[in-house]
Amino acid sequence: MTMTQELHITSVGQGRDLVLLHGWGLNSAAWQGVLPLLTPYFTVHLIDLPGFGDSPVLPEHNLISLAQAVLEKAPKEAVWVGWSLGGLVATQAALLEPERIRRLVTVASSPKFAQTQSWPGIAPKVLDQFITSLAGDFKTTIERFLAIQAMGSESARQDIKALKGWLGEKPLPDRQALHDGLMILQQADLREQLASLTMPFLAMYGKLDGLVPIATASEVAQLAPECEIYVLDKSSHAPFVTDKEQFCAQLIHFCLV
Repeated sequence: MTMTQELHITSVGQGRDLVLLHGWGLNSAAWQGVLPLLTPYFTVHLIDLPGFGDSPVLPEHNLISLAQAVLEKAPKEAVWVGWSLGGLVATQAALLEPERIRRLVTVASSPKFAQTQSWPGIAPKVLDQFITSLAGDFKTTIERFLAIQAMGSESARQDIKALKGWLGEKPLPDRQALHDGLMILQQADLREQLASLTMPFLAMYGKLDGLVPIATASEVAQLAPECEIYVLDKSSHAPFVTDKEQFCAQLIHFCLV
C-alpha cells in the first residue's frame, strides 16, 4: 500500500459526493459544525491532508503532491470544497484532473496567498515569522494562526474556541507538514491558470478576513471571468464557522441548481 492510499477519509450523509478539504494547521474535524446542514444533501467526504489529523506525511510535500494524494483517495467524481490552503489543493486538483471535479468551491482562499505590490495577501514577513516560530513551540504557533483566522468577526472568541476544540480531536500535525504547508502558502501562484478551469467555480470570501483580504475577490473575478463570487459580510477567515447557515445555504444552492 502506498503512502497516498493511506490518507484518512470519513464519509457521511447521502446524495451527491462532496469533498471537504481543511486549511493549514487543522484537520477534517474543522468541518464538524456544518455536517448537520450538508449531510441531508450530500455524501460528505472529510479528508485529512497529508501530515494532518490522522493522515501520514508524504515523502515530499508540495502543492502537486498534495493534490495527487487527495485525488487518489477522493471519489471518482465529486464537488470539491477547499478552505484556505485546502482551496489551493482543490484548485490544483481541478487543474490536474478536471474531469474528476464536478464543481469547484474555494473558501477564504487565493490562487496566491503571499502579498506583493500588485496583489493583496499575507505580508511576507508574517509568513516568515510563522516559518521561524515552527522551530520552537509549534502548538503555540498553530494557536496563534487560529487566532488570526478569527480576528475581525463579532464571534471571534467563540470561533477560536471552536477551532481549537476541533484541532484537539485528532493528533497534532506533523512539524514538517506544517513547515511545507507554509512554504506552499509563501510560494504557490496559480493566478495564470485560473482562466483554464472548465468546471463551475464558486469563490467564497469573508469580508472581514485578515489573511485573504476581500480585495482578492475582485482580482479573482478578473482572472476567472466565469467564477461566481460570494461574500459573507460578517465573516473573517472561517465563514463556515462564523456564519455556517449562510455558508451552507450558498454552497447547497451552487451545487444543486
